[in-house]
Amino acid sequence: MSDHDDFRDRAKAAMVAMRSVFPATPLIRNDHLSKMYDADIWLKREDLSPVRSYKLRGAFNAMRHAQDAQLFVCASAGNHAQGVAYMCRHFSVNGVIFMPVTTPQQKIEKTRIFGGDKVEIRLIGDYFDDTLAEAKVFCDERGGHFLAPFDDEDVILGQASIGAEIDAELAEGADLIVLPVGGGGLAAGIRSYFGKDQALKYVEPQGGTSLAAAVEAGGLVTLKKVDSFVDGAVVARIGERPWARLHDIRREDVLASPEDRICITILDMLNIEGVVLEPAGALSIDALRMIRDEIRGKRVVCITSGGNFDFERLPEVKERAQRYSGVKKYFILRLPQRPGALKDFLSLLGPNDDISRFEYLKKSARNFGSVLIGIETKEASDFHRLFDRMEESGFTYRDITQDTILAEFLI
Repeated sequence: MSDHDDFRDRAKAAMVAMRSVFPATPLIRNDHLSKMYDADIWLKREDLSPVRSYKLRGAFNAMRHAQDAQLFVCASAGNHAQGVAYMCRHFSVNGVIFMPVTTPQQKIEKTRIFGGDKVEIRLIGDYFDDTLAEAKVFCDERGGHFLAPFDDEDVILGQASIGAEIDAELAEGADLIVLPVGGGGLAAGIRSYFGKDQALKYVEPQGGTSLAAAVEAGGLVTLKKVDSFVDGAVVARIGERPWARLHDIRREDVLASPEDRICITILDMLNIEGVVLEPAGALSIDALRMIRDEIRGKRVVCITSGGNFDFERLPEVKERAQRYSGVKKYFILRLPQRPGALKDFLSLLGPNDDISRFEYLKKSARNFGSVLIGIETKEASDFHRLFDRMEESGFTYRDITQDTILAEFLI
């Protein structure tokens, strides 16, 4: 038996074993996306698992192979923590979960609910790297079994059960499978299950393209900086074990989704389909925008990896989506300090232009004052007309919508 066949058999066995804990997640054709892309689009809804992500698969498979362990330890700020907690209660074993102090209370409470009295949560460190280091020290001192979120062969095999379920439900197969990439556990599992003959697209957030960097360099790369917005799929370095299974993929199969555009996808799926996705869970759907011509007329499976979305983030998601689509802008206006100047500016606004922010930044200038203005409109083209009218009327302004440093301080 080949290594590939052996892996497939073990992934199928893991899938069968999981049925004693939770049912297969739905594989559903999405009419809205199919029409939008003139393709046959199916969603593998991992956001509908008991913990609203695929992470419990890897936790289940790793823990069932280590049931002699007296204590399980992990470090996570989100989905991995919830998957481990759920499985600690299922297997009736003790677990200690380390989470950063900055973890949202909602995620802490969900982890506590899933684990019940089998899980202890320790909040340590402002940043995840500090939390991880403390978890490993604790694990070594107590002789626990450390449950890595992705850099573990049993975890990779557990995530591969998604492939086994797709294989079982979609008898005619998929022309393409699109999946998100963070640490690489899911990607390694899916690729190892289907082999090199199955077309795959791997999607990373633009602020954390560690797989793309590794493929380009021909070896593991540690990114100097990452954007934590897509917190479920951003790591500075792909795991060693996943990389061993992904090292020969093609660079053109690794895509990057801008964080602000992902926000548009989140809102579209929420408003049109009633589907709640976290940023990482929306990656595979967002990537369809980049391969529109390639997938026309084809059967495509998108793995929606998670739906643990904190609705307190909804205003930020809406804001980022509007800025990316061009219907909301911020600019600093140099306003003459004379009677009627503000009225003159307001007269330039179009019927669809709505002021969402108006704030004097300083009042020391004798002849001019600086004003921070935010405007929402219906069409991005409305701003071209507004700015033309402002220039014709002699108003000086600076568009800071895409100026990340100024936006961080002022918006």
